[in-house]
Formats: sequence, C-alpha cells, structure tokens
Amino acid sequence: MIISQKKICYTLDMKIKIRYFASFRELIGQGEELLTVADATRVVDIRALLVERNPRLQPIMERSVNALNHRYVPAETVLHENDELVFIPPTGGGQ
Repeated sequence: MIISQKKICYTLDMKIKIRYFASFRELIGQGEELLTVADATRVVDIRALLVERNPRLQPIMERSVNALNHRYVPAETVLHENDELVFIPPTGGGQ
C-alpha cells in the first residue's frame, strides 16, 4: 500500500492597528491605520514597511521607541491579532 504525503502550506493573516502621533502623524497624514500582516510579523518588520512606504520617516523611526498594547517593547517582538502598535517619536528640548 502506498500512502502519499501532502505538504500543506498556508499563511495566517492578522490585523493590527497602528496609531500615529506627533511627527509621524504629520508625515503620514493620518492618525491611525489598520494593516493586514502575515502571522509572525515583528515590530521591526512594520518599521521597515513604513519607511519603505515613506522614506521621510527614516530619521524619526531611527530615534523612536516601540509601544505595543501600551507597553514598551523591543523591535524583535512578534505581533498578534488585534495588537495596537505605536511608534513614539523623540521629544524636543534639551541639548
């Protein structure tokens, strides 16, 4: 008897919300957006996507911090369905 094995490949898509504040909002022209991304997408992947879509974000993105669901997170953090991602730009002032 011959049993065939089939490899099943699929991707799971998920929706995340990105909220924009301050200089991000000014450059992007909106306060938030919903993105559909692949399962296992990381914060760093979204950072790269946004800079690719709008290269003027590069200098701000390099100095911004990541907040996911109201907590600071490293760029390698994996995103999940319905996460809310915010990039917090540097604040002015000081030397």
